[in-house]
Amino acid sequence: MKIFGPLYARAIQWAQHRHAPRLLAGLSFIEAIIFPVPPEVMLAPMSLAQPKRALWFATLSLIGSLAGAVIGYALGHFAFEALKPVIEWLGWSAGIDEQVRHLRQVVAESPWKAFWLLVLAGFTPIPLKIFTWASGIVGVPLVPFLASMLVGRGKRLYLVAGAIRLGGARAEAALHRWIEPVGWISTALLALLIGWLVWKANGG
Repeated sequence: MKIFGPLYARAIQWAQHRHAPRLLAGLSFIEAIIFPVPPEVMLAPMSLAQPKRALWFATLSLIGSLAGAVIGYALGHFAFEALKPVIEWLGWSAGIDEQVRHLRQVVAESPWKAFWLLVLAGFTPIPLKIFTWASGIVGVPLVPFLASMLVGRGKRLYLVAGAIRLGGARAEAALHRWIEPVGWISTALLALLIGWLVWKANGG
């Protein structure tokens, strides 16, 4: 954590800045392209400090994430080959390659199956940028892509903001402690729900 620890600390410092809403939107934008720190790190203390504005902060973060997702998609689609050395240096190659394989199989069947795959991905701790770049490389149609980013990222941000608005400091502490297991449990539940819907759609 010698690399990421200071970045987390800096994001928490930004949350106390007088221009914190703008910084949150900027962090959300950059995180969807390249930055390793998720916006929830800023969103949580900002929501705790101003609970009545928590949902507004989540909306700003979502807008920044969607704008960044479009840039990440464009970079993946138009500049992936040129940026391969940088991607390998950042250690993203394996993650992007894996998602590209999955997405290509899914898009070949139906673009909207890619939507469900990307929504499911939004429940996991895997960085958003992995999916924005992979979607651009594969060429996932923009409407399903943006819809999946809206749902997948939006539920995380509004869950954080809503939980802290209702639960205060205890919710923030619990969030930091349990975010990983809660994310994976949510993933499993959503996967079961999607599987059941597909089974019913096929006449099960």
